[in-house]
Amino acid sequence: MSFASSHPIIKALRALLPSPADYRPARSTWRTDLAAGITVGIVALPLALAFGASAFGDTPGGPEAGLVTAIVAGVVAAVFGGSNVQVSGPTGAMVVVLAPVLAARGAGVLGLLCLMAGFMVVLAGVFKLGRTVSAIPWPVIEGFTHGIAVIIFCQQVPAALGVESSGLSGNALVAAVQAFGRADWSSAYWPILAAVGVAAFMVLGSRINRKIPWSLVGLVAISSVWALAHLPGEVIGALPTGLPAPRLPEVSWSLMMELSPAAATIAILAAIESLLSARVAAQHSDTGRFDPDRELVGQGLASMAVGLFHGMPATGAIARTAVNTSNGARTRLAAIVHSVILFGIVSFPFTIKLVSAIPLAALAGVLLVTAVRMVPFATARTLLTLTKQDAVLFIATAVITVSLDLIYAVGIGIVAAAFFALRTMSRAAGVHRVELPGAAHPGDERIALYRIDGALFFAAAERLLDKVSTENASVVIVSLRSLQIMDSTGAQVLGDLVTSLERAGVTVLIEGIQSQHLALARGGGVTRAVRHTKHVFTEVEPAVEHARSHIERESK
Repeated sequence: MSFASSHPIIKALRALLPSPADYRPARSTWRTDLAAGITVGIVALPLALAFGASAFGDTPGGPEAGLVTAIVAGVVAAVFGGSNVQVSGPTGAMVVVLAPVLAARGAGVLGLLCLMAGFMVVLAGVFKLGRTVSAIPWPVIEGFTHGIAVIIFCQQVPAALGVESSGLSGNALVAAVQAFGRADWSSAYWPILAAVGVAAFMVLGSRINRKIPWSLVGLVAISSVWALAHLPGEVIGALPTGLPAPRLPEVSWSLMMELSPAAATIAILAAIESLLSARVAAQHSDTGRFDPDRELVGQGLASMAVGLFHGMPATGAIARTAVNTSNGARTRLAAIVHSVILFGIVSFPFTIKLVSAIPLAALAGVLLVTAVRMVPFATARTLLTLTKQDAVLFIATAVITVSLDLIYAVGIGIVAAAFFALRTMSRAAGVHRVELPGAAHPGDERIALYRIDGALFFAAAERLLDKVSTENASVVIVSLRSLQIMDSTGAQVLGDLVTSLERAGVTVLIEGIQSQHLALARGGGVTRAVRHTKHVFTEVEPAVEHARSHIERESK
């Protein structure tokens, strides 16, 4: 083995790349992978069209961009990603972030936006940030998910009412309310019927047989009625056959600076959603663990590849991944087949003609049901009844997601969760005066033994040490053997306490400093502040004996 191949950096980079081992199980599972891939491809078709149309709003090219994203990202993420069963493509969460950017800047920036965001996600994987998603608390994740579902639902209201989204508020909830005021109620019942019709197929059909792609059945049925009856309303319209030719987007330094905040937001969202989806898939299927860092690299490369075809930024799709695993997918072959199926649909003029006749209101119906299904009501009920802080985190994250911004919501949620965690830790910490061990001796009332429990850190240090009382005490023993956590602030405050007691004429003995806290205790001045180096003990009994001998000497 050469030095280059054995170098740690080379090994780390190799772990982020595809290998033949990814496909070895497919020798025995290719049939189930093939069946799962075909099913996911059929399910993904209406979602790709709907998410693309929703992200672009009144701008042409949305459904095409959605299909391109599902095809290209599906293959690239499957090959380079860290999950064996993840299915990637356009998602509702990405639509929420992308729609206002495209409304403000136009679809011309989409290619560069994909390249920038994808590159950021790749860097996150290379620098091994994949496991940071585990630091996001459960109430924050659920609040984030519920907020996204509300936004997706509200985004479909204008299309379901036949109202153009141009001129409406950038906030989805406000725009939904405005759409009701702008709807032409003399003809709005047609798009409403289309949306309700598809929704009915999905809801009622799933009660009959969950394995049938009822969203596609509903779209075919409603589109057929629409075309035969020549009903009014906007349809997807002409789509090109096959994939567009790849090309580099227009790049300039000033444009990159303008797009940087949006690209960073998209990158963070893509990383979070992809890792959450892959983690859920790994927990609910025995297809092996996923590599979070490699997953980031794969998702980043997928978005960069999509940018060359002027699609949308991609993420791991929770719903399509769930369909994949529930239909028996075992390897990456299933996700690749899903993309092949979609590519086949867009490669033939006949199928393209059928897709182009789908009413936009019918696609809105697909997403209305999808949004409702994103909300696990049982989980919400659990979070609202567990603890007050869980309920506050959940509600606050959901409200901020809907009213402000997705990334702000996650950031504020994490900060709030950290605050609650610190408060809980500080409350669990304590300073307790305890009885001296052994039989009582004369003068014991002048010896105070304090045991510090839990955590002595910046959020608790001052409050805890204020409890140390030296009334009638000539010697104070501070026991640190039950101390679990100490930071530099805690060490510094403890050192100041020892110094102030010694200045007041009280002898301080330190007992039970643990090895992991010794450096901090020295740096914070704890061991320097005691009167003598022999006043630091490893056991409480010798410390008490020394304190009693000190009292005896004072009494003579």
